[in-house]
Amino acid sequence: MAHGDMSFFSRPSSSAVKISAPPSDEPASPKPSKKDSTQRQCRNILIYGHCKFQDKGCIYYHPSHDVPSPAPPDSPTPGAALPAQAVNAPVFVPKINPGSPTPAAAVPTSLQQQASTSSDSSSEQSSAQPPEQQLEQQAAPESDQYDPYNPYSYPSHGGETSDDGGHVSSINPYELPPGYDAATLDPFYTPSMTFHSQPLNYHLYTLPRPDSLSHRYFISDEVREELQMRSETIRAAPPAGLGLPEELQGYHSLVPLEPVGVERRKFGSWYSTLYRAVNSSDGATYVLRRVENFRLMHQAAFSGIETWSRLRHPNIVTIHEAFTTRAFNDSSLVVVYDDHPNAQTLYEAHIKAKPPQFQHGRLQAQPNRISERTLWSYIIQIANAIKAAHDAGLAMRLIDVTKILVTSKNRVRLGSCGIVDVLMYDVPTEISFLQQDDLTMFGALIIQLCNGNVSATSNIQKAVDVLSRNYSADLKSVVLFLISKPGSHKTVGQLFDMIGSRLLTELDESQNAVDRLEGELMTELENGRLVRLLCKFGFINERPEHNHETRWSETGDRYIVKLFRDYVFHQVDEIGRPVVNLTHVFTCLNKLDAGSDERLMLVSRDEQSCLVVSYREIKACVESAFSELTRG
Repeated sequence: MAHGDMSFFSRPSSSAVKISAPPSDEPASPKPSKKDSTQRQCRNILIYGHCKFQDKGCIYYHPSHDVPSPAPPDSPTPGAALPAQAVNAPVFVPKINPGSPTPAAAVPTSLQQQASTSSDSSSEQSSAQPPEQQLEQQAAPESDQYDPYNPYSYPSHGGETSDDGGHVSSINPYELPPGYDAATLDPFYTPSMTFHSQPLNYHLYTLPRPDSLSHRYFISDEVREELQMRSETIRAAPPAGLGLPEELQGYHSLVPLEPVGVERRKFGSWYSTLYRAVNSSDGATYVLRRVENFRLMHQAAFSGIETWSRLRHPNIVTIHEAFTTRAFNDSSLVVVYDDHPNAQTLYEAHIKAKPPQFQHGRLQAQPNRISERTLWSYIIQIANAIKAAHDAGLAMRLIDVTKILVTSKNRVRLGSCGIVDVLMYDVPTEISFLQQDDLTMFGALIIQLCNGNVSATSNIQKAVDVLSRNYSADLKSVVLFLISKPGSHKTVGQLFDMIGSRLLTELDESQNAVDRLEGELMTELENGRLVRLLCKFGFINERPEHNHETRWSETGDRYIVKLFRDYVFHQVDEIGRPVVNLTHVFTCLNKLDAGSDERLMLVSRDEQSCLVVSYREIKACVESAFSELTRG
C-alpha cells in the first residue's frame, strides 16, 4: 500500500487531546464514567492492531489473540467499520506517579525535532483527505498542538507501512534510541536542566586556553617566578629598630643586605656593610657598600671611581658614584653600584655547604663540585671582564669568591670594583704589577672552585692534584699559567689564546640565551599596547557625563565601544555562566589594535538590536571617542 494511502489512518497532530493531571484534592483514581467503561474496546487495537500499554495498566478492553482484530481497509475511502471518530480518537496514556520523571523530559532535542518533522508531513498528507476530515482537523483547537516542553502533550504518531501492510509507529517517546549517550553526544542535553527555554546563542562561546599554546601568550613559569621574586626583593620594607638614616645623599629606604647580628665581614682592614636603597632622582634601587671608619685624606682618591663609572661591561657590576658621609655617626665611605636582586656570590653558590636533602628515601649531602662546562663559562666571563679593565688602564685589585656575583644562570659579574683604589690611594703601585696580581688572584679563584674550599690555595700541589683527577688537562694548563711567576708573557691576551675554541662554544651559548630571552619577550610584546587599549576603554565606558551630556557614553561611537566591551569581557556560556577566557580577550584586543577587517556581530544587552562591524571600524570609534575626551 502506498504511503499516501495510509494518511487515512494517521492521526493529525492538531487533533491531539491534552490529558491533565488530576488535582491534589481529588482521589488519585477517579471512578471511570460510563463513556470510559472498561468494557469499551481500546482504540489502539482499532487503529494499530495492538496496544503497547496492555500489560502496563491500560483499563480498556483488549480482546484475546484468537479474536481477530479489524483489518485496515484497502482504500482511503472511509467505511462503516472504521468511523472518522475512531481515527481521531486520542491515544491512551497510563497515569504517571508524581515522583517519576515526565516522558517529555526524557525526550532529547533530536527526537523532538524529528517529531516536529513528522507533524509537518502529516499536515501535507491531510490535503489529500476528504473535506469532512479536513473540517474536523481545522476545528481542533490550536492548544492541542504538540508542545515539546509540555509534559502532557505528545507528538503525532506519523505512521510508516510495514511489509505486510500493518501500521508501525516510528517514534517512541519513552526510551532513547540504542547507543544514544545524551551526556556525550548532545552537548545541549543535560538531564538536570530546570529551565524550559534555551537562551539566545548570540555569543561566541570559547574554550579555555590549551596548554599547548601557553608559550604563545605568557612567559615561562621559571622566568616569571624569578622576575617576580626579584620584584618582591626590591620592594621589601626595611626592618624597624636598626637606627639607619632616613636619607643618605639622595638615597632613602635603606635595607641591609647582610644578616644583622652575625659576624661582621671585613673589607681589608675595615668593616663593611651592604645596603639596598632607592634613589630619589630616578626611583631605581642601588646597592651601597659602606666602609666604616674611613677617613678620606685626598679628594683625588675619587678619580679612580670616575674612571670606573665610565666603564660599562656585561661582566662587571657598574659603579655610579662614591662619597663620604657622617650619617652613621662616623666617617664612612659609600660606593654606589647597580642592584642585582637575589644574586649570589660564587662562595654561596658553589663552596658554602648546603643542607642535606631527601634522595631515595634518606637524607644525603649535596655535592659542591662544579661541572667543567660551567667552570669554563666562568673562566671566559671573568677573563673577559679582566681584559676590559686592563684595556682601560685599570686593575681589578680584588678577585675573590665572596665578591663575584652569580646574577642568573651561569652569569657572573665582578663586584666591589674601584673601592680598593680609594682605600689604597696612599700606596702608589705600578699598574702593570697590579694587573699581574689580577691574573694570579684569578688562578687562585679557579683552584678554590675546583676544590670547593677557600683554603685550597694553602697547599697548591695538593690542590692541583685534585684538579687533575676531576678536570681536563686544558683546565690544568690554564691554572698553572695563571699562578706562574709574573712576566711580560703573562697577559690576559695569552690566556685567551690558551682557551681557544671554547670561546666559540661560549659565544654559541650566549646567542642561544639571547634567542630564548627574545622568545620570552615576544610573549609579552603586546602587553603595553593592550594596556593602552584597556585604559582607553576605562576612560570611555560608563563615563557619568561629558560636556554636560549625561548619556555621552551610551550614544554614538561610544555605544559601539560599549557593545564591544561586552563582547570581549561579558560573555556567558549556554547555561548563563560567565566565560573567563584570556585567549579570547587577547585575540580580540590584538585584532582591535591592528585594525583588522574581520567582521563580528555585536548584540545589545536587551537582545533587541545587533550591529555587524569590523575591528577597523571599532578602532576608529575608540580613537574618535578618546580624542573627544582629550580635547576637553
